[in-house]
Amino acid sequence: MVIKKLTKNWRNYRDQDLSLPTRDDEDFRPMDVHEQEELVRSLEKAQAHQSLIWRRVFAGLLSCYAAFLLYSIFRQATSPWELRYHAYFMEDIDSWMVVSADWVAVLTCSVAIIGLLRDSEYRRHYILYSCVAGLVLAVFWLHYMLRLPRFRWDVIWLPFGPISGAGICLYVDHLLTESSEEVRKLRGYMHTQISLTNKITLIQRGGRKR
Repeated sequence: MVIKKLTKNWRNYRDQDLSLPTRDDEDFRPMDVHEQEELVRSLEKAQAHQSLIWRRVFAGLLSCYAAFLLYSIFRQATSPWELRYHAYFMEDIDSWMVVSADWVAVLTCSVAIIGLLRDSEYRRHYILYSCVAGLVLAVFWLHYMLRLPRFRWDVIWLPFGPISGAGICLYVDHLLTESSEEVRKLRGYMHTQISLTNKITLIQRGGRKR
C-alpha cells in the first residue's frame, strides 16, 4: 500500500510539473513592424561592431608577425646569417633567396590583412591569394629544411607561419560572413512577413466591401 501511494504521488507530481501553464498572458503580443525593424537594426549594428573588432584583432596579430619578418629581412640584408634560423641554410641557399622568401612572406601577410579589413565582396579573393602564396612559400622552406642534416623543429614557423596566418584569416572571415548572412536572412524574413501581412489585410478589406 505504501509503495502504491508513493507511486501515485510521484505520478501526480510529475504530471503537474510537466504540464504547460494554462493562464492567459495578456502582456504577450506579436511585435509590430517598428519593433521588428528596431530589433533587426540592433542586431545588424551589433554584428557589424563585433565583425570590425575581430577583424582588427587578427589583422593586428598578423601585422606583428609581418613586422618581425621585416626585422628579419633587415638583419639578413645588413648582417647575413647572424640570425640562427637563417644560419641553418647558409650552405644551401644564397642570402638574396632568404631575403626574397621573407619578402614573399611579408606580401602574403599584407594581402591577407587587406582581405580581412577590406569592405568589399572580393575580400575573400585576397585571402585566397595569400593562401596560395603561403603554400608556395611553405613548399620552398620545407624543401630546404628536409635537406638539412637534421630536421630543425625550431624553425617550423618559416614554412607554416604565413600560410597559417592566411588560413586563420580565411576562417575568421568565413565565420563573420556567416554571421552577417544570418542577420540578412532575418531581415528578409521580416520583409516577407510584412508583405504577407499587407496582402492578408488587403484581402480582408476586399471581403468586407463585398
